[in-house]
Amino acid sequence: MKLPARVLSLKNASFLGFRHSFNTPCCEQELRCNSKVFLLNFNQNSQFHAYPSRFLGFQRVINSTQELNCLPSLGFAQSRAVSKPYGLCVEAKVASRVRDLSTSVETRVNNKNFERIYVQNGINVKPLVVERIDKDEEIVVGEFPRTEDENKVKNIGERLQKGKSGISIESDIEKEAWTLLKDAVVTYCGSPVGTVAANDPGDKQPLNYDQVFIRDFVPSALAFLLKGEGEIVKNFLLHTLQLQSWEKTVDCYSPGQGLMPASFKVRTVPLDDNKSEEVLDPDFGESAIGRVAPVDSGLWWIILLRAYGKITGDYALQERVDVQTGIKLIMNLCLADGFDMFPSLLVTDGSCMIDRRLGIHGHPLEIQALFYAALRCSREMLSVNEGSNNLVRAINNRLSALSFHIREYYWVDLKKINEIYRYKTEEYSLDATNKFNIYPEQIPSWLMDWIPEEGGYLIGNLQPAHMDFRFFTLGNLWSIVSSLGTPKQNEAILNLIEAKWDDLVGHMPLKICYPAVENEEWRIITGSDPKNTPWSYHNGGSWPTLLWQFTLACIKMGRLELAQKAIVLAEKRLSVDRWPEYYDTRSGKFIGKQSRLYQTWTIAGFLTARMMVENPEMASLLFWEEDYELLEICVCALSKSGRKKCSRVAAKSQILV
Repeated sequence: MKLPARVLSLKNASFLGFRHSFNTPCCEQELRCNSKVFLLNFNQNSQFHAYPSRFLGFQRVINSTQELNCLPSLGFAQSRAVSKPYGLCVEAKVASRVRDLSTSVETRVNNKNFERIYVQNGINVKPLVVERIDKDEEIVVGEFPRTEDENKVKNIGERLQKGKSGISIESDIEKEAWTLLKDAVVTYCGSPVGTVAANDPGDKQPLNYDQVFIRDFVPSALAFLLKGEGEIVKNFLLHTLQLQSWEKTVDCYSPGQGLMPASFKVRTVPLDDNKSEEVLDPDFGESAIGRVAPVDSGLWWIILLRAYGKITGDYALQERVDVQTGIKLIMNLCLADGFDMFPSLLVTDGSCMIDRRLGIHGHPLEIQALFYAALRCSREMLSVNEGSNNLVRAINNRLSALSFHIREYYWVDLKKINEIYRYKTEEYSLDATNKFNIYPEQIPSWLMDWIPEEGGYLIGNLQPAHMDFRFFTLGNLWSIVSSLGTPKQNEAILNLIEAKWDDLVGHMPLKICYPAVENEEWRIITGSDPKNTPWSYHNGGSWPTLLWQFTLACIKMGRLELAQKAIVLAEKRLSVDRWPEYYDTRSGKFIGKQSRLYQTWTIAGFLTARMMVENPEMASLLFWEEDYELLEICVCALSKSGRKKCSRVAAKSQILV
């Protein structure tokens, strides 16, 4: 069977305004695959020379006695390469250390035109220059000095040592899980680049479960990182970044340049003379059910990039020109102007973990929480220079607006529900209380008796005249992890989960959403989807992969006992049930009717949760504390117009801590 042309080569790829054509890695004589190397791997004693590239916008760095390994240079649009193999090593380490300890705005660059790169072992790294802003200097509105908890600062060696020796793997179930996780690893040109979604030997029709998904790989990546194995994560980040530059077209239309693929597959393509080559075949949604673009892929990629730097201490990766450009493309895509009046991202149904129709189109909480986390990651990682000032300012403004929007309008507890119950409607005023014209009749009957007195949560969606009161677990957990919610709200979310343990955890943690839509509502909302029947799959099913995110949220809030209780519950069944993708029924008692077995993110989620509980200090590198400086900024304060009235002050007095 002949593969599509874009699988065999990168045709008409667009990146940084250049159009170029080149074969994917490991194909031509110049681009040899070596099982022991990744990207451009040179001997320490090699001399570096720059040659004119035959690819527009590329620079090849190659020694006359060596061959270029596996990939074209990912440092796009540079005019020359400079050899500083020893000086760079010192610079990079010092820069990473300064980054850990600095409490000021960091300016890591002075090279906005990418005219110069440094090469160490073939990896392009931008030199860093750290400048402190004096107290009497004026800081641009919307840009704040970044702070780090100095108690978390560790050097690379200490982190990796903790990762390798601090986690003891003794139980049989953990040994089995690690064996299964390693068996799921996918290699490309001899190097590990990810894990397949599921690795069930008895599955005769894997569909796309034999591919590497960005969102699915995150728990696998964290498990490897916490164990001190960072190579696979670094390879994954760089290869998916390369795929970002591909031109994506569905029915003659191309989405934004920063879109990351939902997944990719390593294919072996036969060549002449009984030879073959490996190629990456990405899916940007053009093959997905419903043809929905994976909005969350780019957000997960940014979150994982930060986690890699935090755990390994290898900040040089995020300083690379191509990685910085990748972050900017994703952020520009997310921050693009549109018709929307709200700071939340507007997406279609099925654009995240819930990738089938389930009535989450609009402004689903899951996307907003991941978006907020990605914004905070980008704010930490972006080099601050003349070329990025506007983007950094836009990120700060969106962080402020989004946190206010979610905290004020998505939050419900017993008191808030009573307020909505007494709402007046059809208010035409700048000072309206019921700003979204929510009709009290929308409050579902189940919620009145279900909401506990000492708890609350963030609703699933908010649009004009519509509130989705379902509890979506991933969105609420990431609101805790990223500090999208206030400290009081975050504590209340865990209180609600504890109070409603039988509903949200049951026999297997945790429900993806609660409650399920049933009967006529199911037919209207899902289109009678046979996979999303009530209390199955996305419609109220129980997903063990949520365990690691629940554990991280519990560690942040000092509720480790809740995480341990959930892990013990999962440990009783996962191995016996052969690591299912999800569980069915109201209490999660049965293995899902269409659940894949030996699901990789179920395995990895369990391992990651166990390692986090055993080493909470490492887990603390993965979440964010409240940023009080962001709470003080409001775009309304920048305008002299009397039409821009903001209820932020009133809201602060009610919910901000």
